[in-house]
Amino acid sequence: MDREKKESTFRSMRRAGQQLPEERCREILAAGRRGTLAVLGDGGYPYAVPLNYMYDRQRDCIYFHGAREGHKIDAVRRCSKVSFNVLSEGWKEEGTWWLQFDSVTVFGRIRAAEEPELKFAMLRGIGEKYYPAGTDVAKIAREAIDRVFILELRIEHITGKHVNEK
Repeated sequence: MDREKKESTFRSMRRAGQQLPEERCREILAAGRRGTLAVLGDGGYPYAVPLNYMYDRQRDCIYFHGAREGHKIDAVRRCSKVSFNVLSEGWKEEGTWWLQFDSVTVFGRIRAAEEPELKFAMLRGIGEKYYPAGTDVAKIAREAIDRVFILELRIEHITGKHVNEK
């Protein structure tokens, strides 16, 4: 997407002083464990679902795994435009009661990742992120690959915000 079109498609942050640098956004994506994928659901209603994921910095894509059918998959087949949101763990400064955290929102297009090598690599990467150390992730990925659906979210726009609940 060319820069001029991108700038006209996505809004700038209203409270620019809270905006995170892009590199911090990518750090949060890489470290995060769960996020919420929002799609255009049935009847034009938004449908948001929390998911485990893996961010691949090299491809600049986010990967999800799941079943081959359901509300999310039907929505993705109808409209490839999605957003995905991740929150940092959050923290409190000593002597305060309010929480501070960072959030990242990604906009992009999602598709089924059907290429066997890519599908295996991402399924293995997701397993390595979530399975306990010592698990034979490659074996599990090989056994599950025909049953699992992998979605690839290509990032078109990324933005982040520091939130101080004070």
